[in-house]
Amino acid sequence: MNKKVIIIAAAAGLIGFSGMFGFAFTTKKQPISDPNSINALADGSNQVNPVQMQLTGTGQIGQVTANKSLPEKYLKRLIEEVREKIQEYDDKLDELAIREQRIQSVQETFKSDIAELNDLRVELALTVATLKSEQKKLIESRLTIEKEEQSNLTSIAATYDKMDSTSAGKILMNMMQNKTHPEDPVKILFYMTERTKAKVLASIAETKPEVSAYLCQKLKQTKEL
Repeated sequence: MNKKVIIIAAAAGLIGFSGMFGFAFTTKKQPISDPNSINALADGSNQVNPVQMQLTGTGQIGQVTANKSLPEKYLKRLIEEVREKIQEYDDKLDELAIREQRIQSVQETFKSDIAELNDLRVELALTVATLKSEQKKLIESRLTIEKEEQSNLTSIAATYDKMDSTSAGKILMNMMQNKTHPEDPVKILFYMTERTKAKVLASIAETKPEVSAYLCQKLKQTKEL
């Protein structure tokens, strides 16, 4: 707004200076060029026929009117130019205000995007932590068979392969109740043939489907070392 005040002050100064110039210019004594006026003064008359002066266009009043028209046009033009400059300045102010609003809008969008990225980062970190926890649980729940017991389990599984599937299923269910070695039935099933293994799990499912489901789940987690 300081620039606007300076422009208005400069315009006012120019208008004042032009007014003074026009006043001095219009009040300057003009030479009497009309012959009729000269004759009238020579006859000692103090009055000049104004009608005659207006008709001839060369009298003092006509010259004063002509002299006044030039500064007025100049002042009008100067005022118009000043107004145009003020309007241009106002337009630039409006443009700057719009640009500032756009910049603020972009900044707010950036802030929102940054906040969203931070939320996604936190969510991703939680997801990774959950996956690591599940992986750890899976590793801990995995059933491993040591090399030292592989030969014994293979021999026991061969024996169960020769038994009736119903009898083998009952024996394995009783073994699961042993809290000392609850994973032995899974290890035996792991080394049984696929055909016999399927029959045994089917016989167990007839009376205890949840036990059969548990054995199938543990078989998928069994691994030899």
